[in-house]
Amino acid sequence: MTDKKRTTIVLFSGDYDKAMAAYIIANGAAAYDHEVTIFHTFWGLNALRKDENIEVKKGFMEKMFGKMMPRGADKMGLSNMNFAGMGPKMIKGVMKKHNAMSLPALIEMAQEQDVKLVSCTMTMDLLGLQKEELLDSIEYAGVAAYLADAEDGNVNLFI
Repeated sequence: MTDKKRTTIVLFSGDYDKAMAAYIIANGAAAYDHEVTIFHTFWGLNALRKDENIEVKKGFMEKMFGKMMPRGADKMGLSNMNFAGMGPKMIKGVMKKHNAMSLPALIEMAQEQDVKLVSCTMTMDLLGLQKEELLDSIEYAGVAAYLADAEDGNVNLFI
């Protein structure tokens, strides 16, 4: 066992603002020398999707999920005040004005700080997502791997 503090986050939400909160906390914990894991499951997997359309073989339902879910972190909606897509544009404008980092930039920073980004393989199967559709340099695991990381966690969050 290590003396290093550990932070684990389950990112279940597909909302831009909630994903931002998860990544802000993760980057802060990494800056404080914590080992950090973000376990992306269900709608939280959208934060790991590549922006571009990746051609992969899928069944009908998998194709439907792929079309209905946002493609990439920057396309996610807000949890409140989404206003048919206008909310994210408004909040991104305010963020730019205040020099706040975007969600894609926070994800990149997390990768640079060796935050462990994990995609839930069971959810990938359920939603029909394939590795080629997700960001490079992430890990793939099930709930047992998350529990192993969380077991010795000093901070465990569900967002």
